[in-house]
Amino acid sequence: MKHTRVALLLLATMMAGACQPSGTAEPPSASIEARVTRIENALTPTFQISGEPVDPASIDARLEVLGIPGVSIAFVADGEIAWARAYGMADVADTREMTVNTLLLAGSISKPVAALRALQLVDSGTLDLDENVNDYLTSWQVPDNDFTATEKVTLRRLLNHTAGLTVWGFPGYDKGDAIPSVVDVLDGKGNTGPVRVYKEPGESWQYSGGGYTVMQLMISDTEAPTSFVETLDQHVLDPLGMAASTFENPLPESLWASAATGYRFNGDEVEGKWPIYPEMAAAGLWTTPSELIRYAIEVQTILANKEDGVLAYQTVQDMLDAPPGSHGLGPSLDEHTFGHGGADEGFRAQLIAWKDSPHALVVMVNSDNGSIIPEIVQAVASEYDLPGYAPTVRTPITMSSEALTPYAGTYDIGRLGTVTFSVDGEQLKITGAVLSEPMYLRPESVTAFFDVTDGELIEFESENDQVTGFRTPRTVGVRIEKD
Repeated sequence: MKHTRVALLLLATMMAGACQPSGTAEPPSASIEARVTRIENALTPTFQISGEPVDPASIDARLEVLGIPGVSIAFVADGEIAWARAYGMADVADTREMTVNTLLLAGSISKPVAALRALQLVDSGTLDLDENVNDYLTSWQVPDNDFTATEKVTLRRLLNHTAGLTVWGFPGYDKGDAIPSVVDVLDGKGNTGPVRVYKEPGESWQYSGGGYTVMQLMISDTEAPTSFVETLDQHVLDPLGMAASTFENPLPESLWASAATGYRFNGDEVEGKWPIYPEMAAAGLWTTPSELIRYAIEVQTILANKEDGVLAYQTVQDMLDAPPGSHGLGPSLDEHTFGHGGADEGFRAQLIAWKDSPHALVVMVNSDNGSIIPEIVQAVASEYDLPGYAPTVRTPITMSSEALTPYAGTYDIGRLGTVTFSVDGEQLKITGAVLSEPMYLRPESVTAFFDVTDGELIEFESENDQVTGFRTPRTVGVRIEKD
């Protein structure tokens, strides 16, 4: 079986690299090459200040500046893989180049792919989305407590992160470590705490990789003696055409030469070249962009044709039936797109599929630094006129040093300590607390200032014409001392 899957992989990836879109909406191959060339040289910051020049950079130049070894990309147009490209290095020490066939860890994009199998079992009547998961778990049970007295952990709540479970993510294990079983992970006998209900299920959203590990065990218990890896191969990866991809952890030695080495922010290799994830459904998928993007193609095709595929049409509708900015039954949802991000130790990835047009994009890097990903997404979206990924542009106003003085002073930000705002020319400088270096703010209005590095807004609050505090999306500051 494994030899058959490898042979299919070679055929699939060769086709992915050469595939041209069907139909007439996309231009001929020469125009596709021109599009790719423009994208390759059109990376710009995702935050820009109005009136300041923006100099586009190439992918290769940005990889070098950011210290990212390599990146691999696949793009779908009109429901087919239009192009796939790779840049940089899969392994720096071995001078092994990144290719479109190089395997990378998908991180949390593993979740929506693994969720397909759980939803298939719902389609078949084997599992129910809204029944207590303990009715299906045989090798372990979610411990009941006061929070589960009236509401229970259900598969629907596991998939959309409303089950009230702990453990948002996993750090992985190094080669040579003792790898815990899934049950041991759930009981906190690995390198994370136990997965437990800490608030009433259904009460509110809280991201939980622990919840997807419960889902992994549900699948394994339901389909025993078939392993989780085997059933995902048979029912999800192979039907989608993801012949090279695998949830198997540790990665089989036969695939080591095809795998990218992961790197930390400082450029060091991840211990053992890549981490190991027994929490396979949450974080363990090894794949390529050209294969991972087939998830998007399948979902988009089912929706467009209103016909069953890997999942029933109605199930796919239910999977995406959630407000923008929240999670469906696997993927996260925005106004124009569905998809997911991924962050494993030494790897970052992004899957984006547009809801109203047959376009999708996957970008994967072998580094903790994924900052090139949104730049590539922005360049692709601009080239193909796709919504949702225009740069954030702030327009500053001019305020004199004298006009900025009322904002200066010391502010209490709770357990993080205090920060001090001071006037620095026509901007404000913030120091203190957990800041390793100063932050600089420019005014967008007399109450709203923005961080000059990322555009995040800080809103000042006043009372009786006196500045009393500020708010950001994550922080509240109370003024305790004037400058």
